[in-house]
Amino acid sequence: MLSYIVWNFNPELISSPIAVRWYGLMFAIGFLVGFEIVSRMFRHEGAPERWLGLLLLWVMAGTIVGARLGHVFFYAWDYYSVHPGDIVKVWEGGLASHGGAIGVIIAVLLFSLITTRRSPLWTFDRLVVPIALVGGLIRLGNLFNSEIFGGPTDLPWGMMFVRSREWHEMYYGVACHPTQIYEALCYFALFGLLMWMYWKRNAEQRPGLIFGVFLVGIFLPRFFIEFIKNNQEAWEASMAINMGQCLSIPFVLAGIFFIVRAMMRPKVEIAFPDRFAPDPKQNKSDKKCRK
Repeated sequence: MLSYIVWNFNPELISSPIAVRWYGLMFAIGFLVGFEIVSRMFRHEGAPERWLGLLLLWVMAGTIVGARLGHVFFYAWDYYSVHPGDIVKVWEGGLASHGGAIGVIIAVLLFSLITTRRSPLWTFDRLVVPIALVGGLIRLGNLFNSEIFGGPTDLPWGMMFVRSREWHEMYYGVACHPTQIYEALCYFALFGLLMWMYWKRNAEQRPGLIFGVFLVGIFLPRFFIEFIKNNQEAWEASMAINMGQCLSIPFVLAGIFFIVRAMMRPKVEIAFPDRFAPDPKQNKSDKKCRK
C-alpha cells in the first residue's frame, strides 16, 4: 500500500480556445460567494445597496495591486528593480498574500473615507468573513497548480507533485507536505467561526472583534505552517524565520490588539431592519428633481 499520493492534477480546467485555470476559477468563486455574503450582511443591517458594488471594486483593485506589489517589494525586488517594466506582467505569476492583505486594508480605508463615512472597522468586521473563505479557495488553487508545497514527509498524505519543476529539482521521488491543504483547512475553519460569530453571536456589536479574530486566525496558522513550507526565494534560507513569518507577526499582534480592545469596550447596539437602506445620494437627487 502506497504511503504517499501522486499529485498529477491538470491545472487547466479548459485548454482551448481560451485557457481557464482552476486557480482563476477558485478566485472567481470566492469573489462571487463573498459578494453574496456581504450583500446579505448589508441588507441585514440596512446599509445602502450601492455600497456593495463600490466595495467590490475597491477590494478587487486592492487585492490585485497589493498582492503584486507585495511580491515585487518583499520577495523579488532585486529582479524588478532592474526590470521595472515587468511589474505589470501579473499574468506571468508572482503574487504575495501579505501584500494583498495590505492592499485590501488600504482599499477599505479609502472606501470608508470616501463612501461610508464610518469607522473602517465597520467594513473590516463584515468583509473579512468572506475573505477567510477566499483565502481557503486560493490555497486550493495553489494545490491545483502544484505550487507552494512543503518539505519532505513520510506521512500517508504526503504528495509527489509530479507537474512541479521545483519538486523535480529538489525532491524527485520524495513525498512532500501538502501545505496548501493545511492552510486551506485552517481558513475554511476560520470562515465557519466568523460566520457563527456574526450570525449567531452578534459579534459585530463589538467593533473590531471579528476583524481581530480574523487576523489571528489567518496569520498565526500561516506563521507555523511556514516552518514546513518551502521558502519562496533562495535568499530566505539564511533567515531564522522566513519573510512570510516576519510579515505575519505584525498582523497577529494587531489582531490581538483589536480583540482586547473590542472586549474591553461596551457593545454597540445595532438595528437589524433586514432590508437595504435608501441611498442618501439618490434621495438628494430626487429632491432636486422635485424642486
